[in-house]
Amino acid sequence: MNPSDDRALIERFLEMMRAEAGAAANTIAAYQTDLRLASEFLGGGLGGAGRPELERLGGEWQALSRATVARKSASLRRFYAFLADEGLRADDPSAALPRPGTARALPKVLSVEDVDKMFAAIADRIARVPPDPNDLRLQALIELLYGSGLRATELVSLPRGAVSPDRPYLILKGKGGRERLVPISDRARAAVAAWRAHVTSERPFLFPSGKGHLSRVRLYQLVRALAGEAGIPPDRVSPHVLRHAFATHLLEGGADLRALQAMLGHADIATTEIYTHVDSRRLVELVNQRHPLGEALNKS
Repeated sequence: MNPSDDRALIERFLEMMRAEAGAAANTIAAYQTDLRLASEFLGGGLGGAGRPELERLGGEWQALSRATVARKSASLRRFYAFLADEGLRADDPSAALPRPGTARALPKVLSVEDVDKMFAAIADRIARVPPDPNDLRLQALIELLYGSGLRATELVSLPRGAVSPDRPYLILKGKGGRERLVPISDRARAAVAAWRAHVTSERPFLFPSGKGHLSRVRLYQLVRALAGEAGIPPDRVSPHVLRHAFATHLLEGGADLRALQAMLGHADIATTEIYTHVDSRRLVELVNQRHPLGEALNKS
């Protein structure tokens, strides 16, 4: 792989971390340094590296402290998860990286009650007569993020006619050329229809802005502002967190992991399995709170 290809992938990853994850400047700088050094070591082949290359890279870290190795591994795991999630590669080779006694970070999760608060805040806005078209747009965005688990890039770049009023799904093609079927709820279709009435037919995108479509940065700003209005700390919420909430709440409701993998567009089931860890925390809490021996267990 050409070194310039690595640079482009790293910049796309860092853009996502800024816009969707709300990472601090110091965190962005650390990611950038770790990824740049790894790319240099691999001769510009970071984006296409497989297990052998990453094992060789991990071997170069043996003289470093456990904390440094943990940070570097975490940077690369996040990078490869992003590439897989965006369809930029079909697998995630990061299992080959060393794990010096560190646990994989669980995604931030919103409770169902938190999501309800956000929808209540939108409903208050829509109740105004006549409703502001920007509020109708926000309603459609949130319904699609939480109701269908779309990635931010997929959402903002939807064509104007992507969501049909008589079809409860849409077909998305990822960057890797893979297609997937995404269910669309009746609520989401109704919200899209209400917003689309304000989008002129000559506009190619469902969420237009200027000569193109709404940016991921602007989507991130809208979501955080709504969270603050709903009484939720804005730093807990992003488009990606709503996608996590979609997955976690579906799994908690009994969804099959393979079906969830298909809906999220994960190439590797291992990427989807992170949600089983999120759900297991809830199950442990349930046992501790509701099991007849829970009180005894808590005292031991």
